[in-house]
Amino acid sequence: MNTALRITAFTAALAATFGTAYGVGQGLGPVVEDSAPAAHGTHGGPSPAPEGGDGHAGHQGADTAPAGGLQVSENGYTLDLATPRVRAGERTELRFTIRDDRGRAVTAYRREHDKDLHLIVASRDLVTYRHLHPVLGADGTWRSPVDLPRAGGYRVFADFTPAAEGAENLTLGADLAASGPYRAQPLPAPRATAEVDGYQVELTGTLRPGRASELRLTVHRDGKPVADLQPYLGAYGHLVALRSGDLAYLHVHPNGEPGDGTTKPGPAVSFTATAPSAGTYRLFLDFRHEGKVRTAAFTVRTGAQSPAHTEEAGGGHGH
Repeated sequence: MNTALRITAFTAALAATFGTAYGVGQGLGPVVEDSAPAAHGTHGGPSPAPEGGDGHAGHQGADTAPAGGLQVSENGYTLDLATPRVRAGERTELRFTIRDDRGRAVTAYRREHDKDLHLIVASRDLVTYRHLHPVLGADGTWRSPVDLPRAGGYRVFADFTPAAEGAENLTLGADLAASGPYRAQPLPAPRATAEVDGYQVELTGTLRPGRASELRLTVHRDGKPVADLQPYLGAYGHLVALRSGDLAYLHVHPNGEPGDGTTKPGPAVSFTATAPSAGTYRLFLDFRHEGKVRTAAFTVRTGAQSPAHTEEAGGGHGH
């Protein structure tokens, strides 16, 4: 076989190997799929409420916080993903370990929002999203069932705080591949309203790079405001933002909490957030009502006027 034929054969072999693709993972948490647009990120220090806010301090600092989830190792801790590949459409056990700078498995964590660790799995195209709650074994191995519907590339985010003295909150990230026939999906267009299971969630506010601002999400069902949201992980809502392109992770928290005497259980849940940079982000809101957790998703561009305001000016309905 001459050189040209050898190169042609090698190229064909590569195409056959990779032509059937990648994928993501699911677990026992809120689920967002292709047709249901429905965000978590880096913890920061307390910050003053944004202009026009309700006076509650958020968790995200006013200064630009470093983007989370872009590194597999940080501050002496490493996310060791034991199952970097799964098969799309098949239930699999996702396993991983957090290791310290000596390679030892971390077994003690500081509980935050009712959990020792929060696990997020998102597809690279930001269409599929999972907020999972894995179980920790005595040997330091975390386990969670996952069933990813589509082939493609995914990112796994572990959001945790070690119990070691002086340890800070970290969000570490690792790549996950789901094999099977792959078809890329476009990023959903910005919209003011997301629908999930008969609920309508409206987004108002502007996400700004390097500056704290308020995002308000209001929940309705059948056109009526939902004023009896239930606490989920110690709050009336959890918001995760992922930056399109590299999936930088921004974890924001609601302003106020259940039982503080001022925060109402809906219909609006407000958040203070600071984007680490300009760009397009996908926001995922987890909320609980009538015993079930649902996820609503939005695409936003930093510095852009709220889709709700834009559509009102144009006479649109946000759908």
